[in-house]
Amino acid sequence: MADIPITLRLTIADPVPGVRYSLQQDDAPFAPVTAGAAPLSFDVPIRLSNDNRFLGPFVRREGPHRRFVYLRIGTQAGDCAAAWSRRAKIDIHDIPPLLLDRAREGQVLEVILPGRGGDGSPACATLRPLSPWRAV
Repeated sequence: MADIPITLRLTIADPVPGVRYSLQQDDAPFAPVTAGAAPLSFDVPIRLSNDNRFLGPFVRREGPHRRFVYLRIGTQAGDCAAAWSRRAKIDIHDIPPLLLDRAREGQVLEVILPGRGGDGSPACATLRPLSPWRAV
């Protein structure tokens, strides 16, 4: 059975206005966007194997099981004048198998993420979702 293309939607609930965000494809920024006051979403194309392995140029790996996607922020997203140079790690290896089945049927899987750290600057490091993954 061939890998199935699915879409993961990463939504930043409260991005810092004026800051550039992008996905990380391989080791470069991809589709940079400058945030406004509204939530900011990125649709990430992933391939899902029949044994639930995540594949593709947006998928990063750490150890035998951890899989994640990076969001780039500020200079990491290509804004040379930005005050910040950060990345945010979004875990995908822990998406429940029942949701992966829904993604195989064509539904988009979305997670809502925080956009700001405690000091009001762009959130970075491993982001913990504000709500669980859901099919939309």
